[in-house]
This record gives sequence, structure tokens and C-alpha cells, in this order.
Amino acid sequence: MSQLANSPLSKALVSFDSLPNSAHVDVRTVAGLYGCSVPTVWRRVAAGLIPAAKKFGHSSRWNVAELRAAFGETQ
Repeated sequence: MSQLANSPLSKALVSFDSLPNSAHVDVRTVAGLYGCSVPTVWRRVAAGLIPAAKKFGHSSRWNVAELRAAFGETQ
């Protein structure tokens, strides 16, 4: 059984398709979208496979429109 099946999904991940393009999501949501761990998200960002996060104070957030575009390119 997958880890996602046993863990509570974030509201942002569950409702990702209904989020506006201007919304921003956290690293756990990005990891859920790509089906990988948080450290793997950061490795893929460094490799240029996932768009870079924007900083909001001490928080890193990804723009939903950029993720949709990048995710569409990898499908």
C-alpha cells in the first residue's frame, strides 16, 4: 500500500485542480503532486526539473500556474 494511501492529504493537494493559477502551494503539496519525497522535490528543483520556489518571508511556495505548466511538459 502506498504512503499516500495511509497519510492525510493536504487540502491544497486534494483541491489542486480547483486552485487559481495565482495560488501558491508548499513543498509537501509539490511532493504529493510529483509522487516523491520532500528531499526529492529539492533535488529536482536543483536539477531544473521542477520550477524554483518563490520565497515569502521564511516560507518557500510554488506558483500553481508554473507547476501546471511544468507538470504538463513531463506528462
